[in-house]
Amino acid sequence: MKKIFLLLLSVVLLIAASNALAADAPKIGLIDLQRALNESEAGKKAKSDLESLIKSKETIVDEKRKAIEKLKGEIEKQASVLSAEAKKAREEEMERLLRDYQRLVADAQAEVKKKEGELTGAIIRDVREIINKIGQEEGYTLILETAEGLILYSKKELDITDMVIKNYNELKAKPKK
Repeated sequence: MKKIFLLLLSVVLLIAASNALAADAPKIGLIDLQRALNESEAGKKAKSDLESLIKSKETIVDEKRKAIEKLKGEIEKQASVLSAEAKKAREEEMERLLRDYQRLVADAQAEVKKKEGELTGAIIRDVREIINKIGQEEGYTLILETAEGLILYSKKELDITDMVIKNYNELKAKPKK
């Protein structure tokens, strides 16, 4: 009799424990920050602004490159008729233009990278706030970023990226007070 009672008590405790565990089952969500950045309205505008900046920088860099190529062609054509002193002066001018070109390219790349950081940084901060809000309101235990290679498999239902993009676009569409 005592053994049956202990067995019955064990079964009841197991059932109660499994119910308690089921009630506290973790809710996990996944977010693709890169997709949220690329597909949100602000992200699309930032990408467009960045592409415009890149095109303007490429135009300036191409003009400088063409000037260098033109000078190089002139030096090659006139090499036989130029005096040693004149040839040296042209080569020094060519070296100066090459240094200026390299500096221009480096400055353009740095400016584009800085602008990209400014544009995307603000969006990512806002998206993270929305993720925190969704996590609290929807009762998520854990929200992970689906960075390439980190999440090898997940159920599509866990992905909250569309919800985050929708909330972000709605937030940015509201007129500021």
